[in-house]
Amino acid sequence: MFDSLAAQRLLMLFAVGWLFFGFPLLAVWDHEASLFGLPLLPAALFAGWLVLIVAVAWISEREPD
Repeated sequence: MFDSLAAQRLLMLFAVGWLFFGFPLLAVWDHEASLFGLPLLPAALFAGWLVLIVAVAWISEREPD
């Protein structure tokens, strides 16, 4: 089913995203701190979301292995 390397990488990226946006790791970012004037939790969520989108685009647009 997941014969190609790109499909395996996308599946791994899905699992990483699932873990990153799960409760135990989100609790790490839930503090009263701020990053460049933004609360830490939303900044971490949007940064993680951006990294996942860029990684999916990079994997999807590469030449086949």
